[in-house]
Amino acid sequence: MPRTTDGDGVPVPQRLLAAATRLFAGQGYDRTSVQEIVEAAGVTKGALYHYFGSKEDLLQEIYARMLRLQQDRLDGFAEAEAPVERRLRDAAADVVVTTIENLDDAAIFQRSMHQLSPEKNKQVRAERRRYHERFRALVEEGQAAGVFSTATPADLVVDYHFGSVHHLPTWYRADGPLTPQEIADHLADLLLRALRP
Repeated sequence: MPRTTDGDGVPVPQRLLAAATRLFAGQGYDRTSVQEIVEAAGVTKGALYHYFGSKEDLLQEIYARMLRLQQDRLDGFAEAEAPVERRLRDAAADVVVTTIENLDDAAIFQRSMHQLSPEKNKQVRAERRRYHERFRALVEEGQAAGVFSTATPADLVVDYHFGSVHHLPTWYRADGPLTPQEIADHLADLLLRALRP
């Protein structure tokens, strides 16, 4: 049975994910070998296959962990006791901040999603669709209440915001003039302005 932690107590799955994330972000998924991943993580191939089964499973989990985080946070915003404008703005800003905080994960996904098998690709798309549908429900709630304009269909509103979010890995720089929160606030405010009746 493979060791579950190293000397510092870091679980092997997390070590493998961290190593894979660094390598996939730096040199690409297709140019990274399983051997490079296990060497970077300081484990054996047996440990990788015990926890993940394949390099593709690592790729899927890199994106899935970020999506789980964002889904949990969105669920919290959606269920909060606050006006719908506040809940949507908080959710819109949060997805920007959490994407920037996990920028390597987002970049890897954008570049490598097409390399997932059809079945894994379908699973990832279903999870992402669930997130987008929950976000869209906030837009629709505000539209039904007359708080948001109905001039633009909710689907297009969601596509508009997430187009900006999915583009972050191509232009965001940590040494840029705006903090992640400032960028998030600007994009969330743009969304809310576009929805004003």
